[in-house]
Amino acid sequence: MAIKVLQPGLATTVQDAGRIGYYHLGIPLSGALDQYSFRAANLLVGNPEDAATLEITMLGPKLEFMHDAVIALTGANLPAKLDGVPMPGNQAVAVKAGGVLSFDFLKDGVRAYLAVAGGIDVPEVLGSRSTYTLGAIGGFCGRKLQAGDVLPVGAFQGPSHTGKKLPDHLKQALPKQVQVRVLPGLYFHWLTQASGKSFFEDTWRVGPEADRIGYRFKHGHPLEFEPRERPFGAGSDPSNIVDAGYPIGSIQVPGGLEPIVLHRDAVSGGGYAMIGTVISADMDVVAQLQPNFQTQFVAVDMAQALSARAKRNQRLADLRQALLN
Repeated sequence: MAIKVLQPGLATTVQDAGRIGYYHLGIPLSGALDQYSFRAANLLVGNPEDAATLEITMLGPKLEFMHDAVIALTGANLPAKLDGVPMPGNQAVAVKAGGVLSFDFLKDGVRAYLAVAGGIDVPEVLGSRSTYTLGAIGGFCGRKLQAGDVLPVGAFQGPSHTGKKLPDHLKQALPKQVQVRVLPGLYFHWLTQASGKSFFEDTWRVGPEADRIGYRFKHGHPLEFEPRERPFGAGSDPSNIVDAGYPIGSIQVPGGLEPIVLHRDAVSGGGYAMIGTVISADMDVVAQLQPNFQTQFVAVDMAQALSARAKRNQRLADLRQALLN
């Protein structure tokens, strides 16, 4: 059972829930950037919610199914066609052997998730099938898909989920203007008072460099750092520190010019001050931001961050209840 890649799309990779336990060795978590949509796709077809899927970025691939299958597409609004006929998203759909899945132009969001019953059955590397392209590990040969690749699909043992739909209230929102909640970080006090204020007051725009490593934001005021004696071992840039670990979602501002939110393929440490961290509940939102989308950062405290995480966990519980029953 397999899927043949006829055209790869812009950046299509195999991703699961992530590679846990190796961050301290410099190997990032990787995995689906929009974990909510990824899990919804798997649950729709009857997979374990952490099974390997295809993460499709902006421009979709063209795929031929070499066996009968059940698939589901979630996340970004990336219209799909099955043998030239429009295919509904957020729904489990049956595909006959020889069926060809293609995609039209992206409408909303950035990343779509294609799950197939049985999961993409590439070998596990360090406990995960996720692709980490910088390290060339995991996924299919450690890289983005290419034309001619043949992806193995695991055997599916459960009952068919064909026709199962994601309820409207549980679909991923794909706004063009968002507020991203931030817990101010260990080095936020390095900013001048005026810059600390403008960081949260300005409307930023996503830069074209946004990818799985990080999201760069532009068009806000440059941020200034308080003058201070440079720590031994740090560089001359005012945002330099002696090396420290980078949490996923941490925000660094090299030179004070453009904030960068690190995502799931980012390096695990380095020498830039982290002025804050996007809360975990909002990282799925960041994953769906297109270049030039307007973003405002909103300061929250730990209690608010934990409350947001609890609400996200409840939404995931509601998702499981809706699709497992």
